[in-house]
Amino acid sequence: MTLRVLADSVLADGSVSGAVLAYIPSPSQGVWHLGPFPLRAYALCIIVGIIIAIWWGERRWRERGGNPGAILDVAMFAVPFGLVGGRLYHVATDWQKYFGATGHPIDALKIYQGGLGIWGAVLLGGVGAWIGCRMYRIPLPALGDAVAPPILLAQAIGRLGNYFNQELYGRETDLPWGLQIFRRVDADGRLDLMNGVSTGVVDKIVHPTFLYELVWNLLVVAALVFVDKRFQIGHGRLFALYVAGYCFGRFFVELMRDDEATKIVGIRINSFTSALVFLAAIAYFVFATKGRETAEQLQPSVGPRPWPWQIGALRVAGAEVPSEQPPSGAGGADEDVDAAAGEDESESEAGTATAESGEQTDGASTASKPAEAGAVRSGDVTDSGKSVESVAGKAESGAAESGKSEFDKAESDRDKSGNAESGNANTGNG
Repeated sequence: MTLRVLADSVLADGSVSGAVLAYIPSPSQGVWHLGPFPLRAYALCIIVGIIIAIWWGERRWRERGGNPGAILDVAMFAVPFGLVGGRLYHVATDWQKYFGATGHPIDALKIYQGGLGIWGAVLLGGVGAWIGCRMYRIPLPALGDAVAPPILLAQAIGRLGNYFNQELYGRETDLPWGLQIFRRVDADGRLDLMNGVSTGVVDKIVHPTFLYELVWNLLVVAALVFVDKRFQIGHGRLFALYVAGYCFGRFFVELMRDDEATKIVGIRINSFTSALVFLAAIAYFVFATKGRETAEQLQPSVGPRPWPWQIGALRVAGAEVPSEQPPSGAGGADEDVDAAAGEDESESEAGTATAESGEQTDGASTASKPAEAGAVRSGDVTDSGKSVESVAGKAESGAAESGKSEFDKAESDRDKSGNAESGNANTGNG
């Protein structure tokens, strides 16, 4: 809430100006030290924003029919990518602060000192979300629609970190909602506007552009929630509206800032980025006319979800392809197996009938034919290693031995008959 205070303020040149309106005082400091560990308000705002975005996004995802835990799983990929992307964009667009004549390249890694470009955060954060959705087989456009309002709310919370850091403010103003920028110094008395402690000296009164953007973000969040409930749009179109709405407000906020920034033909680079991304988002919203995804489409087509750090299991899950059943009447593998089994049974029955016919007919060669056929099927199924020739040979050998035994028996009977006749003859002669 804005406080209207009539007080004497010390300006940057040391003079005293009476009855200056100090509506929004900046915090006296943005860093508190717990022993050797710095506790930064900027980092806390970012963390709180991420937690709220995940919690609210999870609720919205479940309301759409998605599985619990999916937003957190994907966030494990999207958040690190987003932080890296946001920092890369900031360093690339303000490179002279780190790689210029008076810059220190190592400072590019000090993300805790502020400096995250939302454009890079959304771009690489989207890449991380795409990877997570691919791993868990979740439709990315539907997930984007679910998390669009929570992400913008997280951005609004993050703007409070800029307030504590006394950064991203606008030009000087005498409007009643102007923001006081205090002079801060470190423990050694050296000027440190971001990490130091306020001396009570007001350097200037400026437009609180961080507050303008925060309020605009909250208005767009409310509009997104209304549109989502009223029109039930899907396929990433709500996410496109989030991007377009944010870019529209950011374009005008950038026009009010006069801090150091990279410019193209005298216009801040963030203004160019806002305009281009706005046009791309509107184009997607117009041409992506697919309807809202059903609850069944939000369900992943894999089994139990691996944890994000189980890289091997994630690769397997991401590469899985749902098994397709053969169409009705097309004849699947099971039918082929059944048909083959039926053919085997028919051949077996035919072999048995042939064997019985061979037993009823005289001769070894007829009886050996079913034996040969049976040996071929047996060898194909069991792979016993016995050749067809060896089995057939044994059958022929058995038939020959059987014929020999019958011949010997006939000869023996004939000898006995001759002996009997000879004995009878001898008896008569005596």
